[in-house]
Amino acid sequence: MGLKVSPANFPDKKGKTSMYYHISMPFDKQAEYQVFAKEKLGFEFNDISLFITALTHRSYVNEHRSNAAHNERLEFLGDAILELVTSDYLFRTYHQPEGVMTAWRAALVNTDSISAAGVALGYPPLVRLSRGESAGSDRAHAVIYADCFEAIIGAIYLDQGYQTASDFIHKHIIVKLPEILENDTWRDPKSLLQEIVQSKLSAVPDYQLITASGPDHDRVFTVRVVIGEEEFGIGTGHSKQEAQVAAAREAIQVLRKRGVYEPKKFEPIAKEPRL
Repeated sequence: MGLKVSPANFPDKKGKTSMYYHISMPFDKQAEYQVFAKEKLGFEFNDISLFITALTHRSYVNEHRSNAAHNERLEFLGDAILELVTSDYLFRTYHQPEGVMTAWRAALVNTDSISAAGVALGYPPLVRLSRGESAGSDRAHAVIYADCFEAIIGAIYLDQGYQTASDFIHKHIIVKLPEILENDTWRDPKSLLQEIVQSKLSAVPDYQLITASGPDHDRVFTVRVVIGEEEFGIGTGHSKQEAQVAAAREAIQVLRKRGVYEPKKFEPIAKEPRL
């Protein structure tokens, strides 16, 4: 089920061998993955089994009772590479304390960020899921797509090397940093709103539940945040906390438009940091 490195490799259609995984898939179907890699990633995999496995969820293997591998080991590897590349970039580019860089990195590599990068890249139709997981919620799919993104990093690293994996991360993840800094989305919205309101308006945000709907396993909450007597933001989420965060984020943008608050500017220490 896991990464398989042994002399007993598996031949592909062109006579090459797969060092890592055995793929029970028609060659014309495998070609779809290779075409995607060439068009979207900019290269063809030497071992396409790595890319296919990176997009194979555990549920698919279990449902088909297959001896093929799923992507969890590649995800483990890719997660480590993602953290290293982003940490290296932040360290070399900005002279900031550990806590700030840790928060920036978390904003860059959280589930929402890397799932969105995967959707933008366009691989979700190639992800192999069980029927049950295919019918799952958007929230569940977001986690799966994020895991696949990390697994793809692992696959790229094994097949193409560290520099190509680093380039992939820079192109799809690190590129988001300017927007994160400009909008202060690296900070916890509720804590930031509290800080702004207390220092600038001498008040305290009040979060009020508007509605709670949906079945118990998929509840949706709607919350508004009130400052003084005025409503500044409305947010929804699958928990009260998630809805409050969304409402706080909206309130911060309102305060920015009114000139009450402006995010801090962070200047890089090098225009072209070593990658």
